[in-house]
This record gives sequence, C-alpha cells and structure tokens, in this order.
Amino acid sequence: MIVTVTAKIKIMPTDRQIEALHQTMLAYRQGCNLVSGVVFNSSELKQTALHRMTYQILRSTFGLRSQMAQSVMKTVIARYKTIRSNGHEWTCVQFKKPEYDLVWNRDYSLNAQLFSVNTLQGRIKVPFVAKGMEAYFDGSWTFGTAKLVWKKRKWFLHIPVSKEIGVPGLKSIEQVAGIDLGINFIATVYGSDGKTVFFRGGELKRKRANYKRLRSELQRKQTPSSRRRLKQIGQRETRWMTHVNHQVSKALVSHFGANTLFVLEDLTGIRGATEKTRLKDRYVTVSWAFHQLRKMVEYKAQLAGSITIAVDPKHTSQECPVCGHTAKENRDKAKHLFRCRDCGYTSNDDRIGAMNLYLKGKQYLLQGAGVA
Repeated sequence: MIVTVTAKIKIMPTDRQIEALHQTMLAYRQGCNLVSGVVFNSSELKQTALHRMTYQILRSTFGLRSQMAQSVMKTVIARYKTIRSNGHEWTCVQFKKPEYDLVWNRDYSLNAQLFSVNTLQGRIKVPFVAKGMEAYFDGSWTFGTAKLVWKKRKWFLHIPVSKEIGVPGLKSIEQVAGIDLGINFIATVYGSDGKTVFFRGGELKRKRANYKRLRSELQRKQTPSSRRRLKQIGQRETRWMTHVNHQVSKALVSHFGANTLFVLEDLTGIRGATEKTRLKDRYVTVSWAFHQLRKMVEYKAQLAGSITIAVDPKHTSQECPVCGHTAKENRDKAKHLFRCRDCGYTSNDDRIGAMNLYLKGKQYLLQGAGVA
C-alpha cells in the first residue's frame, strides 16, 4: 500500500531570491491564465495538443523555461478535470493567487539542508526549517510535485511524500479500538482492554461558539473590512481545526500502536442528516471536520502498522452492547446517558457508541477468519 502525506516546510530566501521567486510565480500565473483561456475556448485537455497551441507563446511571452511551460499545462489541465469531476459547469478558470507547481528533480530538489528551485533567472538554493523533515530523508520516501506558497510575507513549500508500506493481515491484529466521533467528546475510544479513553470537546465547543459570534457580528456589518476580517477568521478556524485533528489522531494511534484494528463510523452524508437539527444548533453540529479526522487516523494507523475500517453508524448509540436491545428510548441525548430499557445497563451514550463499534470490529475479525 502507498501512503501519501503532505510535508509543509518554511523556506528562508534572501531578498534577491525573493525577487526571483516573485517574478517566477507571476510569470507562471500569467501562463496558467493564458492556457486556461485556450482550454475554455477549445475544450482541449490533452497536453500534447495544448503543447502545440501554447508552448512557444509561454516561452516567448512570459520567459518560462521548458519544464515550467510543461508544468503550467499540467496545472491547468488538473484544475479543469477537477471542476468536471465535481460536476460543475464549464467555466473559464481564473488563477488569481501566485502559482508555481514544482516537479521533483526537474523544477526542484531537496536535501537535508537546502531547497533548490528553478526560477526565470536560473536555479537558486534556499535554506529551510528542517525540523520535522528528518524522517523523509531515510531513503524510503519519494517526493512528488510540490507547490510553492507565499502567504503573509512568508514562503512555504508543500510537498507530497509517499511511502510503500506492508498491509498487516487480519491474523496479525492483536487488539480492536472502537472510535465514536462526536461533539461533547470529539472522540471516545473503547479498546480490547475494556478501558475507555475520552477526548473532551467542551473547550472546543466554546471556541467554536466564539468564532460563530464573531462571524455573525462581521456579517451584519457588510463592509469591505468586515468581509476581509470574515475571510481571515474562517482561515484561522480551519487551521485550528486541522491542528486539533492532528493532535487527536496522533494521540489515538500512539496510544494503541501497531497491530490494531481501528473501527470508525462511516459518516458519509452526515452533513445532510445533521442539518435537520435546530437552526441555533446547526453550526456546532456540522462545523467540525470529522471526515478530515477520520482520514488522519487512517493514514497514521497505516504508518504505524495497523488497519482502519469504517462501518455503518446506524443504531450505534441506541443498541445495548450487553443484551443487544435497540430502541430510541435507550438514549437520553439531553443528559448524554444510555440506559437499556430491557436489561438496565447504563453508561455514557458516547461510550456506548464506541463499545458497539468495538463489537463490530470483533465481528469483522471473526468473519475474516471464516467464523460465522
């Protein structure tokens, strides 16, 4: 199995190098807009045809080097294919932000100390913050097409790095962990040792409520400055959510380690279901990036030598894990309490969800072993 993650590093160019990077990114963006216009008018998405139509113009008009011109075409083709695959109507794509996609060993290379990149003026070598990148230079990782990013007067490089890892067989699984995702507890985990781990969400709820309040105040103002501020807040909240998801997923996988079967809920379509909730509760219910958290758990589990599966979440918080009795009345959402109407078993409703996911994981292992 191939696992791919995105490594983000901060580069530190000199003033002269910054000028070279700015000029290159501007020319690259202009080239993307030119090719985009050709694609929009011709509906042509084959690189060989676009090469005949645009290559010489890209070289002579914008001064792009040969590989840069090829990368421009690939960037534009990828953007249009994404639009088409998402079902959007055919519109002319505009490249407004500075762009520069870098092909490994052609446009850029990287070692433990320097980042080498192709510019309009030739190659430059830029130092970068190497903390956290050491593991990717052990020879087992391959580097993909990177993106150069200029944000808030700082320079970053986003690099997809891939590694082939062995997939553990079901016979090697030593323990199961059921993971229930939620609001009051962002994750509740029940493991083979019978213990429950709670990742509390109270502070997260308060912070999200503060973001909601700020967003409402700015939306009422409807001024250019308030709209800019609104965009900044949205970006800040997204970064914060990503950071929290990284922390939770890392702690989860580290706690259980290798040879674990992680069982999560398949939350596909959860947004449509939760938007039936009361309007005042809707933001808190749908705003957390549960899909992102699940994906982070998946790839970190793979790297740790474990397996992740997603199962149907239906009745996971309504079914008694002791006697199997299932009823809506078993769960009191307001009190976050589960009490079986049949056998009387009582516990936290999120813990019940995690226990039922754990049981589904055990059943999955039995089926994989050929046990009915």
